Amino acid sequence: MVPLWLYLAVAAALFSIGMFGVLTRRNAIAILMSIELMLNAVNINLVAFWRYQENPANLSGQVFAIFVFVVAAAEAAVGLALIISIYRNRQSVIAEDVDVMKW
Repeated sequence: MVPLWLYLAVAAALFSIGMFGVLTRRNAIAILMSIELMLNAVNINLVAFWRYQENPANLSGQVFAIFVFVVAAAEAAVGLALIISIYRNRQSVIAEDVDVMKW
């Protein structure tokens, strides 16, 4: 059986990689991908803590993980729609080049 700390270490590494990507990338699509990595790290934590609780018949960890999946899918759809709209108007997906107040 895999210990809990190993799951938490993998989740922490994924979250750190995602945070590094959000803070250092200029491309808006790469920033969205990094946010998805961070959400996957949260899902690993939710399911790991659910697995190691006293009553695993309670499915709260899995329900929260499914909710995070739904939020991640909505975030990806809305984020990509915004990026496509900005690209059509500005011909750039660089996050610093977008000034929403000046179309």
